[in-house]
Amino acid sequence: MNKLETTYMGLTLKNPLIIGSSNLTASLSNIKKLEQAGAGAIVLKSLFEEQFLVDEDRLLNEDDHYYWYREAIDYLNNYSKNFGVKEYIQLIRDAKKEVSIPIIASINCVSAVEWPKFALQLEYAGADGIELNISVPAFQKDLTSEQIESNYADILLKVKSYVSIPVSVKIGANFTNITRLAHQLAAAGADGIVLFNRFYSPDIDIYRANVISDKALSNPVELAQSLRWIGLLSKEVKTDFAASTGIHDSNSIIKQILAGAAAVQVVSAIYENGVDYAIDLVRGVDQWMKLKGYNSIDEFKGLVAIKSESAAAFERVQYMKKSYSKM
Repeated sequence: MNKLETTYMGLTLKNPLIIGSSNLTASLSNIKKLEQAGAGAIVLKSLFEEQFLVDEDRLLNEDDHYYWYREAIDYLNNYSKNFGVKEYIQLIRDAKKEVSIPIIASINCVSAVEWPKFALQLEYAGADGIELNISVPAFQKDLTSEQIESNYADILLKVKSYVSIPVSVKIGANFTNITRLAHQLAAAGADGIVLFNRFYSPDIDIYRANVISDKALSNPVELAQSLRWIGLLSKEVKTDFAASTGIHDSNSIIKQILAGAAAVQVVSAIYENGVDYAIDLVRGVDQWMKLKGYNSIDEFKGLVAIKSESAAAFERVQYMKKSYSKM
């Protein structure tokens, strides 16, 4: 057995490095390069739930789950002409022929209306798993946190009812009770949970006076958020965890595994340093394991996970120590 081997979503990965959903994973040529550079798995660029509906002429209308602006419909129609469901399915088929590492399809979704049955097409195409990149906007004043969390579980349950391949859920960090949501998703059958999604943040162009998207890459300081929550949840919630956002070097990967992550997803570091940087990331983990005398990932996975019952006390003591040290 390869000592860097890990299991995530029930899938065997040759190492914990997953290249996350992005333009990096939108073409066969890139996927092949990433495998050659040492990636353990690939999450394809996301297909949007609306694309399933556009391709089937079943796009939601004003009376459905949410309201569609005319320009949004026009954009989706044009987008799907260039990269629709058929093209996505073909990418899965081609990737499965050309590479040996797991290929995980990604679906960006906000509802469980109509589209989940089409997820079966991704399984038939050969996808090893599906990642649900769920984002339910909390902009409605009457929408409770419980309703939002239930929506996540409902989407997962619906997709799981159609496919037999493993399904993971990628979530953001802005929940009232992340622990409760993680338990709900695990109970609904999540084969993995990815912490955390990094949403585009709005910005304002002060010269044109309009809203623009902040497309900045992640920063290493963002590692702390997922590190904390994986450390809190990995021993308590019965599913595999993958860390995402802020992972820019091999030390970050090691920290996440020590906290209990089965794998990590990296995107920004590859954008910044090139595809071959994946070689350095994997090599760094391997060298550290040799230095510490570990013969497998499992030997140190979760070694520093925080027990949930002592989490509050741990946070409190660390806060007091830090505050006192500044006096």
